Amino acid sequence: MTTSDLVGLRIKTVRRQRGLSQAQLAHPELSDSYVSLIESGKRTPTPAVLELLAQKLDCSLSYLINGVTAEQMEDIELALGYARLALENGEVKEARTRFAELLENNNLTGLTTLRQDTEFGLALAHEACGDLDEAISILLKLRDQELSTERRIEVAMVLCRAYRDSERLTEAVQVGEQMLAGNARLPWTDPLVELAATVLGAYMLRGDLLRARQFAAELLNAADALGTPRSIVAANWNASSVAYATGHNEEALLFAERALAVLLETGQPRAVARMRTALLQRRLRASPSEAASVRHALRAAVGEHEQTSTSLIDRARVHVELANAEYMTGDYDKAVEHAKSAIELVPEFGHVLGAEANLLLSRVYAAVGRADEAAGHAASVRDWLMPLPDTRRSASTWYATAETMEQLGDSDGAVEAYQRALACVGL
Repeated sequence: MTTSDLVGLRIKTVRRQRGLSQAQLAHPELSDSYVSLIESGKRTPTPAVLELLAQKLDCSLSYLINGVTAEQMEDIELALGYARLALENGEVKEARTRFAELLENNNLTGLTTLRQDTEFGLALAHEACGDLDEAISILLKLRDQELSTERRIEVAMVLCRAYRDSERLTEAVQVGEQMLAGNARLPWTDPLVELAATVLGAYMLRGDLLRARQFAAELLNAADALGTPRSIVAANWNASSVAYATGHNEEALLFAERALAVLLETGQPRAVARMRTALLQRRLRASPSEAASVRHALRAAVGEHEQTSTSLIDRARVHVELANAEYMTGDYDKAVEHAKSAIELVPEFGHVLGAEANLLLSRVYAAVGRADEAAGHAASVRDWLMPLPDTRRSASTWYATAETMEQLGDSDGAVEAYQRALACVGL
């Protein structure tokens, strides 16, 4: 049934419940024939006529339009607000439950915008819980619906991000490029810049650094033209990532500092926590001599992530980086503690962070002479990496695993890991 059919049916139903004829409902402002056409779905009443009929029928305008009473609408909006608040506060499992329960509410069926808001929220909650496949499934179904332009861009961005974090880089790029191509003649906006920045991250992960560097420059120009905090943060942070990946460390630091400075002014704790962790990760990789100071900052970052709505994957990432810093400064017990915390947070077998945490555990146990445990964790890296597609990040982890196995005396395992590393980069 069309919207007009449904509105007409509700008017007819309430009119009969009130014991009114079409002529009685129409008099004196409308004709009974016009009311008949509305009830049959052959005419779509104007907002003014709908409001008049709601008054005459002594029912809410919300019920005539959406099929729910004002009280039911208030309950739905309140439930949606609580679900969003749980997600924002980092209570991601509770948020997932609340969004899922709300979708089971039959009153939501006719409320297209609120239902889409709920579906999108559920996808975000699944993503935050690390269930990327379920998030992708919901987003693909949502993408096929009739959406506003802004919501369509949001869906594309989260879908691109979920594909990217699942190491499904070809699909991540396709989703982003399709949306950007469809809006090529429109001026840049904050959502489009953020979507483009997400695509840029996928370019880097799949090793297309030349394209990434060209696209980063384009985004910087777009952000400078817009002059908005959101676009400046997105463009500068991702330009920093590209500069870092291509060996331009000083340039990378300048871009990152500008992004973080602007982000701190906007007061977005979740985004600040993510960016600060990524910046500390780069400092640790670029300057091992700073491991002690980075370790101190990462310890604070763990609490920062727990107090915000960062995802389980984000929290696993900060634990992996802290474990690395603890290992580099010789605190092996703490390194083990944080590596195990990371493993508990990521989905079982299917995320590169799990592989990196096990690899670190192997190195720690080797350093303290526990060879059997070291070998066991090195071997388990394979279980984490094998389900993943071939990417530069996987290649790097395979290569590091091969080196570790070689040091442990596992020549056959090392050869296999070296071969997998080469395969990941197409050799």
